[in-house]
Amino acid sequence: MAVSELATRFDADFEIDETGPSQDEMYAFVKARESGARTYANSIGVVIEKGRLARVTDSAGKDYLDCLSCAGTLATGHNHPYILAKVEEFLQSGHVLQALDMTTPAKYRFLVKLLECLPPEFARHVRFQSCGPSGADAVEAALKLFKTATGRRTVLAFHGAYHGMTAGALALTGNLTAKRQVASIMPDVHFLPYPYSYRCPFGLGGEQSDVTSLAYIERMLTDPESGVTAPAAMIVEAIQGEGGVIPASAKWLRGIREITARLDIPLIIDEIQTGFGRTGDMFAFEHAGIVPDAVVISKAVGGGFPLSMLLYHEKYDTWQAGAHAGTFRGNQIAMVAGAACLEVIQAEQLVAQARAKGNYLETRLRELACRFSILGDIRGRGLMWGIEVIAPDAAPDAIGSYPADGAMARTIKQRCLANGLIIETGGRHSAVLRLLPPLIISEQELDEAIDKLSRSIQEALG
Repeated sequence: MAVSELATRFDADFEIDETGPSQDEMYAFVKARESGARTYANSIGVVIEKGRLARVTDSAGKDYLDCLSCAGTLATGHNHPYILAKVEEFLQSGHVLQALDMTTPAKYRFLVKLLECLPPEFARHVRFQSCGPSGADAVEAALKLFKTATGRRTVLAFHGAYHGMTAGALALTGNLTAKRQVASIMPDVHFLPYPYSYRCPFGLGGEQSDVTSLAYIERMLTDPESGVTAPAAMIVEAIQGEGGVIPASAKWLRGIREITARLDIPLIIDEIQTGFGRTGDMFAFEHAGIVPDAVVISKAVGGGFPLSMLLYHEKYDTWQAGAHAGTFRGNQIAMVAGAACLEVIQAEQLVAQARAKGNYLETRLRELACRFSILGDIRGRGLMWGIEVIAPDAAPDAIGSYPADGAMARTIKQRCLANGLIIETGGRHSAVLRLLPPLIISEQELDEAIDKLSRSIQEALG
């Protein structure tokens, strides 16, 4: 059935020219029929058609610099030629495309390559659990594993956290939007203060945020009247992503590892968005020199295809066969693409490049903050940056932080799109502009991104 016939069948008022639908027609058609839960499409009102490394093109032929890269998934950008070649070779090989969790050559090669990328002390005792396509499924697997291994039920998470949208993962997520109308999500979750220096939960700021957060957490966990039973696990992001790009200091992470190790609380690091070079280290937790008990990974590890995994210390491998299952945990195409992606990251030294480019990007962003008073805080690491938009004419709080201005952040984001730059917003009140460019982005393209961002801010201010 032709596209125009489909349109007539579903909506008599919706007409598409026989020569092919226009961008506006395609967007309107999908918007009219898609779920109200859709997100990115609401603010990126174009039809993205083609991509090449750090750039995409819409169906009307307009070019964009992509500093969202599928929420940090595309470490090597769109359609990296080496990854495409490996996938095309595999598709022509006759090898199975799906295999549940059976052993295949693709799985073997992927796991060997993944093992090479892990910190040696963690890799020495690691066990792998292949999970479903999304990172949330790896989080669900981690919950099952540690509740089984410890015999406990309580889980500790942090204010501002984001761990996914399935029931258990959502219960661990700080943002309330998706939780308000959903009854009976996983119980026995307790939220702890994350060291957010700019908006310190204790009203202190600076290094005192770290010190007080650690002191509070330790005292709560050792208080026989805290109301919190012995935890099965603690889950934390070394840099909160959706929560507004909030990096935890190395000192704080080391403190968290010391407390959890001493109190026999398994520590899970969520590296779904930060893993594989994004922060200037292969994994964000390496910045602190710690060894967690488990790491959940997804996004970049699949080379652009859906894949997630739970990696954990062998001493916790106490669950039984079938304790966590799923049809697509044997996504062979993702494993082939993932192995190729890891090869590119290593061969092109993209981790070191992300660190160097991140230093350059930070300098440029701080120059912007000096020009525009609405940019209240610049934070991040590697190629993961957040710019908190504020209302500088309002009254600051006790530590000098101004109110967040989500409306202005959304206006800037829309101006960026009009100017050929794709970014996203996040954090409290969606007031943080988020930059997650692919690791292969050039310095010239970073300059282009800053120029377009600067122009967009100026336009938003009128």
